[in-house]
Amino acid sequence: MAPGRGMMQFGGDVAVDDGSVEMVTTHLNAEGRQGQLSADLDILWLLFGAYLVFFMQCGFALLEAGSVRAKNTKNILLKNILDTALGSLVWWAWGYPFAYGENGKYPNEFIGGTNFFMSNSDDVSPRENEVDFNNANKYFALWLFSWAFATTATTIVSGAVAERCQFRAYVIYTIVLTGLVYPVVVHWAWSAEGWLSPFRVDENGEPDVFLSHTVGFIDFAGSGVVHMTGGGAALMAATVLEARYGRFSAEGKPIGLPGQSVALATLGVFILWFGWYGFNPVSTAAFYNSMYVASKCAVTTTLAASAGCATVLTMHIFLEGAPDITPALNGILAGLVSITAGCSVVEPYASVVIGMIGGVVYKASSASLLKLRIDDPLDASPVHFFCGMWGVFAVGLFATPANLHNSYGVDRLKSRSEAGVLYGGDGRQLGAQTLGILAIGVWSISISLIMFLVLRYFGILRVPQDQEITGLDVSQHSGGPRFQVEDDKDGVKMVLGNNQRMTASHGSTTLSGATVSTGDVRDRGTRMGGGY
Repeated sequence: MAPGRGMMQFGGDVAVDDGSVEMVTTHLNAEGRQGQLSADLDILWLLFGAYLVFFMQCGFALLEAGSVRAKNTKNILLKNILDTALGSLVWWAWGYPFAYGENGKYPNEFIGGTNFFMSNSDDVSPRENEVDFNNANKYFALWLFSWAFATTATTIVSGAVAERCQFRAYVIYTIVLTGLVYPVVVHWAWSAEGWLSPFRVDENGEPDVFLSHTVGFIDFAGSGVVHMTGGGAALMAATVLEARYGRFSAEGKPIGLPGQSVALATLGVFILWFGWYGFNPVSTAAFYNSMYVASKCAVTTTLAASAGCATVLTMHIFLEGAPDITPALNGILAGLVSITAGCSVVEPYASVVIGMIGGVVYKASSASLLKLRIDDPLDASPVHFFCGMWGVFAVGLFATPANLHNSYGVDRLKSRSEAGVLYGGDGRQLGAQTLGILAIGVWSISISLIMFLVLRYFGILRVPQDQEITGLDVSQHSGGPRFQVEDDKDGVKMVLGNNQRMTASHGSTTLSGATVSTGDVRDRGTRMGGGY
């Protein structure tokens, strides 16, 4: 029997000799079987990573739902769903072609341009006359893995615009980021044509790195490509949208607007940490002969997250006098973002240093934004943009020759000059990393700033103040409790619906005859019993 689609077939002819029956088998040769198995394992590895990274959407949803007030829960969760559902269609139609659409009619270093809507049958599915179609094609697995990354970049911004952004503005933003801003950066850094890419090849398929005497721009799993891109958009969104009602006093002093559930936020961060093991180790994009690199990525990821948590928590205790859960959670995320670019090319001790410095970068940038009266409810831009910058830069310091050889196939004799400056590098790789930071930052910030300014100009960016106070679950969507605020000499009254009244005074809240403790109410911006 002829083997079908690369699968080993058994059976076939039966020969009779002296009463004995011999089964004759036909199968692929040993080399063919090994190649097929290796390709199948690569596909399985990519699918496994895609599932883990997609599961991070659950983490984002829990983190953001726990970090906003109860009256905005439905709104923030719907935006998370939109990132995935709408983002998937955009990524299928033109996002992935812009990112990885290579060898088109007009190939270029800036943007891809082939296989829109998965229209290239050679990549997608066999034709009727292709009996021996090679089922080792990795197209679908690569598409799914890259899609999970794209939805992550988009979701970053939802935390920065929480509690005050119009739904239709968010739809427009999702399309622009998933369909233009993010794919262009991917093409630059990870395609075979991009001007920054370490995988760039010439028309003959030979390596053709644009930045001579470097590996190219090293961003193994996306500190710059994913997190800086999404974080830059988040920074512009928070700046143009301006602060939430009640976030700053008249003197500019920050006023806390606590979220409804630290339990949800904590569970969300743990899920994100878990999903990061798909983000970083599976970015080898191959299973065979790649498990050493993948295992090192898992270890460096773990250590950086832990170091970031410990650093931020220690700084908070030193500055505030008592520990708190929120700084610890953001410290974990700061460490994870910081190590994502260099997880495969640095040693474990360096991952601890990178995570610690990432924690400091997060703490300093978060405090700076507050001084500038920029309200980022989930600290999306300090965590993703600023820590992403640090993570990309750190590669130029800590990348080792041996790790560059293992991760990028750099010749051992050349890898020393292309290593980080702390390992004998001549500084050119650090320059390549700096160039990548500038390019990604300028692109993401400029396009996002223009987009949000246009949305604000047409009056479709921010909800009116009365709707913000009422809550977006009611003002932007159907159903949900309605909150209204009334001043009263005894404190602050919240009216729920038409016939329920919640009165908050010093130490208690009364709702339909029931009284629960609330603590002192000092201003209309603080959260009270119902999650306001």
